[in-house]
Amino acid sequence: MNDTMVYISGRISGTDDYAERFAKAERELTEQGFSVINPAKTAATFPKSFTYEDYMKIDLALLAMCEGIYMLKGWEKSCGANREYGYALASDMTIIFE
Repeated sequence: MNDTMVYISGRISGTDDYAERFAKAERELTEQGFSVINPAKTAATFPKSFTYEDYMKIDLALLAMCEGIYMLKGWEKSCGANREYGYALASDMTIIFE
């Protein structure tokens, strides 16, 4: 069993199917033995009053606990995913592309 913790990153804002795309990636990564953090799922539990920056602070803290990041297709069009990608690069994390 692979104990590597992987964070899923991709476009959420402005997309209708993000929950399904993140859930599919979570299933596939879990089947491969990874421990997975799915921010689309965790964000659903946050208060509605949270701002975009509140979400990003939490997401970057979750990412910091991981050894790798999984970049969903289209991540380049997301400011948040670009920030997460930059953090992963600067932290020398394993980066996996869909």
